[in-house]
Amino acid sequence: MNWIAEETERIGREISRLKAEGKKIVSSSSFQSHSIPLLHLISRIDNSIPIYFLNTGFHFAETIAYKNEISELFQLNTIDLHSATEKLFQKDSMDRFLYASEPTYCCFINKILPMDEVLKVNDVWIAGVRKDQTGTRSKFNEYEGGPHDTTRFHPILSWTSKMIHEYQTMFNLPVHPLESQGYLSVGCEPCTSKYISSERGGRWQGLKKEECGLHTDLVAKK
Repeated sequence: MNWIAEETERIGREISRLKAEGKKIVSSSSFQSHSIPLLHLISRIDNSIPIYFLNTGFHFAETIAYKNEISELFQLNTIDLHSATEKLFQKDSMDRFLYASEPTYCCFINKILPMDEVLKVNDVWIAGVRKDQTGTRSKFNEYEGGPHDTTRFHPILSWTSKMIHEYQTMFNLPVHPLESQGYLSVGCEPCTSKYISSERGGRWQGLKKEECGLHTDLVAKK
């Protein structure tokens, strides 16, 4: 699998260039099975790069355990990021959590706002989006503008699900414990269902929603 060595060299070269330019680099991860190849690559290139995990407080217990396992295994600099809005104030007028009535706003206060604060004091955001995941992501370039004059770097943008699997197999990487139960895309527990028809088909099932907003709201408008 020469492509893995070539991709490792290419991504390493890009990160080295950005560091040489004095850029402050961060990454983020949802710690799903398909997230792990990029985290493994980063750990091999520079494991001091902060990896932000958007800890909404609504994740599966299995995701938290998996995050801890991977972070220790790869010796990652993982940082949990929490909303500034306490859970007590994340309810609607009927005392329901916002994920039940206003999921987009729930994502906004639990993911977008916390990540936006990180981007205010950094230069480059490494994000593991891929073109084959959603229609929105299919239109991305490897480098995109982000908020606060940041740059979004999408190193595995052109990778396919087959390539992800090949990388996982080559390095015998652990998989998310819920994958064997049919969860191919794992987000917050209330908004995640088992596999439907695509990798992200189980997210926000029944809603006209396929993104939490990290890769729509935190992208420079063209």
